[in-house]
Amino acid sequence: MPPATIASFLCRSCAVDYQNLLVADRGAVRQITINRPDKLNALNLQTLQELDAAFRAAREDASVRVVVLAGSGEKAFVAGADIAELATLSPVQAQAFSRAGQSLMRGIERSNKPVVARIQGFALGGGMELAMSCHLRIAADKARLGQPEINLGVIPGFGGTQRLTRLAGRAAALELCLLGAPIDAARGQALGLLNRVVPVDRLDEEVQAVADQLAAAAPVALAGILDAVTLGADCAMDPALEFETQAFALCCSTADMHEGTQAFLQKRKAVFSGR
Repeated sequence: MPPATIASFLCRSCAVDYQNLLVADRGAVRQITINRPDKLNALNLQTLQELDAAFRAAREDASVRVVVLAGSGEKAFVAGADIAELATLSPVQAQAFSRAGQSLMRGIERSNKPVVARIQGFALGGGMELAMSCHLRIAADKARLGQPEINLGVIPGFGGTQRLTRLAGRAAALELCLLGAPIDAARGQALGLLNRVVPVDRLDEEVQAVADQLAAAAPVALAGILDAVTLGADCAMDPALEFETQAFALCCSTADMHEGTQAFLQKRKAVFSGR
C-alpha cells in the first residue's frame, strides 16, 4: 500500500488529529506514514509523540493485525532527527528527547503485532534507528542507510549503537557510527539490516504482499514469535527456552491452532480467526 495522500486520520477506532502523520487501514493492515516531506520526514519531539500514540492505538485495536511504517515522498523514509530542533536542546532536554525516542522504538520492537518498515530512500540517524526497531525492513534498491550523528558532534541517541551491534555485529556498528558514511541497500541487506531489497517500482507490491501474509497468519502465534525472539534475545538460554515453551503451549490452547492443524491434514488453506 503506497503512503497515504489524504490529510486526515482514517483509523477505524479513533479520531486523533495528527499533524505529522497519516494513518489509513486496508483490511487488517494499518499504515502509519510520517508526513513531513519538506523536512524529509525528520523526527522532532511532536512526531515522536504522535508515533507513540499511533502505535499504541494500533496495539489496542483488535481489528489491526499488522502495521506498515512508511515515510511520505520519494526521497526519504526518515532522514534523521530534526536538526533545527536538536540544535536548540539543552543537555536536560536532550536527555528527555533521547528517552522519548528510545521509549517509542522499544515499544515498536516489543509490539505483539508485526511492524514492517517500508524504506524508499534515506533512512539516516533517527530514521535508521526507527527502521531497526521494526520487525521486518523492506527497502528499494536506491535506499541509503546510516548513522551520521558523528558529523554533528553527537552519537546515536535512539538505540542505534545497541541495535546496530545486535543486528549487524560490533565491527559494522563501529564502522557506521564512527565514520558516519551511509551504505547502500545491497550492503545493508548483506549486513542483516534489511530483510528484502527490491526495485523501487516493486516496493509497494512487495510490502503489501508481506503485510497481507502476516495479516492472514494466526495472531497469537505471531505474538508468540515476536515475544520469544525479542524478549528471549535479552535473556540467558534457559529462561529464553522456557519462555518459548510457554508461548508454544498458549498457542495450543487456541482455536487457530485447531484450524491450522486441521487445514493441513485436510489439504486446504487455513483461515485464522484470532481466537
